[in-house]
Amino acid sequence: MATAINEAQAKLDSIVDHLSEELKKLRTGRANVGMLDGVNVEVYGQSMKLNHVATLTVLDAQMIQIAPFDPSNLDNISAAIRDDQALGLNPADDGKVIRVPIPPMTQERRLEVVKQLKAKLEDANVAMRNVRHDVLNTAKAQVKDKEISEDDEKRIEKQFGEMQDSFKQTTEEMIAAKEAEIMTV
Repeated sequence: MATAINEAQAKLDSIVDHLSEELKKLRTGRANVGMLDGVNVEVYGQSMKLNHVATLTVLDAQMIQIAPFDPSNLDNISAAIRDDQALGLNPADDGKVIRVPIPPMTQERRLEVVKQLKAKLEDANVAMRNVRHDVLNTAKAQVKDKEISEDDEKRIEKQFGEMQDSFKQTTEEMIAAKEAEIMTV
């Protein structure tokens, strides 16, 4: 009985972690190196994450600086950032480092990002419902196989309900905080 609940808790925790990582990638109008986490650069004949080929630093609220470990990768890094349409950024290099200005977001763009935010919340909720479905089906099967009693099944259902409420509260707070950050001009 406890095993099913522990597994469910681990799955819900991984969903929250994944949502947190996804939220870091969303553009808020302020410079944040996390927004470049999804950028892959073609170097040495293979695709690598940007933070594996360069050092990223935030110079100020509107500028990210990228210092490649190998200066010959400057053009590839610039191209990878420029080609990522979801970011909408236009990097510039001086031959040694790349500077990525983060333009202020328009109200229209802010609303677009909030829609993406709501979609990510819905994805997390769908994943949580899938975990709930798995837990309840496992409990029903265990009752059928006489591994646990019906009371244990009800207890599992109640415990998961509490975990689900906590999960929803956590994810909604994360989304509300990110939405406030996005909508702040």
